[in-house]
Amino acid sequence: MQKMIIDEIKTYKKALLLQGPRGFFFTKFGAYLKRHGLEVYKINFNGGDMFFYPCPNAYSFTKHIDKWANFMQTFITEKKIDCIFLFNDCRSYHQIAIKIAQKIGVPVFVFEEGYIRPNHITFEKHGINGHSRIPCNPQFYLSLPNCEIEKAKPANKRFYKIAINAFIYHFFELLMRWRYPHYRYPKKFSFVKEPLLWIRSGIRKLAYRIKEKNINAMIMGHLKKRYFFAPLQVADDSQIIYHSKYSSINDFIEEVITSFSGFASKDHFLVFKHHPMDRGHKNYDNIIKFYAKKHNISERVIYVHDLHLPSLIRNSLGVVLINSTTGMSSLYHGAPTKVMGNAIYDIEGLTYQGNLDNFWQNPGTIDYQLYKQFRGFVIENTQLNGSFYGLWPFDN
Repeated sequence: MQKMIIDEIKTYKKALLLQGPRGFFFTKFGAYLKRHGLEVYKINFNGGDMFFYPCPNAYSFTKHIDKWANFMQTFITEKKIDCIFLFNDCRSYHQIAIKIAQKIGVPVFVFEEGYIRPNHITFEKHGINGHSRIPCNPQFYLSLPNCEIEKAKPANKRFYKIAINAFIYHFFELLMRWRYPHYRYPKKFSFVKEPLLWIRSGIRKLAYRIKEKNINAMIMGHLKKRYFFAPLQVADDSQIIYHSKYSSINDFIEEVITSFSGFASKDHFLVFKHHPMDRGHKNYDNIIKFYAKKHNISERVIYVHDLHLPSLIRNSLGVVLINSTTGMSSLYHGAPTKVMGNAIYDIEGLTYQGNLDNFWQNPGTIDYQLYKQFRGFVIENTQLNGSFYGLWPFDN
């Protein structure tokens, strides 16, 4: 997988690493590049970056972001950088860096959580998600020769590793704030509040496990194939902020309930599922109840938190989402899917191309051959079998 792009990065001479995932992944990746003959530089923006990259050729950017563009352009020119690597292309510093790199012709390679989960991460040239250059023409995929994708190895991604690395990262970000006074983390974070929110998440998980037993039996029983499924995303996900029309999850909930109430069959139900990573941070119970009551469908709208995602997808009439990677799972399970944002898989033949009001009445079907060809192309050209916190995705 990804042989062409991996072979390509080995042809460069001087690499620049910007922000990576929280943890030592970029330290290992920098060492990997060095083993293949590249000279590696790193720019740190806060104490967390600095702690997790204890290597030579690491520089600190400590000024206001207004000075970043000039710093970046000068750095690339003076060091003769010919390739750049970063995690998440929507961060403010990264957006500026990408524009400069494009202007002077330096290729950018972007890491992100995988399009195909749980055993892959994304590694794509130019950009990811809404910035991806993955073709959107169905004929492109149907004209490709059939390819057998090797079964992915377990990535061994563990939540506790993510949590520990996040805690350490933000501890050193706070500790070294005197050195990086102008840095602002791309998402809201409170070092005091965040651990309490995750404790609340654990408590809620236990409570929902008990509370939702009857709901689970109902959805998997007499409501099977009588409901549409709407998975919610993390509130501050860059997919929402940069790759959708919505200013918040609340806006999505309102639109979906309003449309469902006016155009879905009176015998059908609507099931919202909370995102597990947002369990301790948000709760949409009141807003869902408000709009359901407003449109007189309170008995037909259900809000769940910890039910089995694949089962919810398989037993549904169809899936409505913004642009979550859950959409790839929906296609895998053959569930008709309506995308309300900007997703790489929103392609004619894969997803419903009409408006939401019509989707409830006739969600259509999926061209599964097209899906197989699309999935194979995505894996071969954008995915690495591995994890930022588990299986190393590159050959040594």
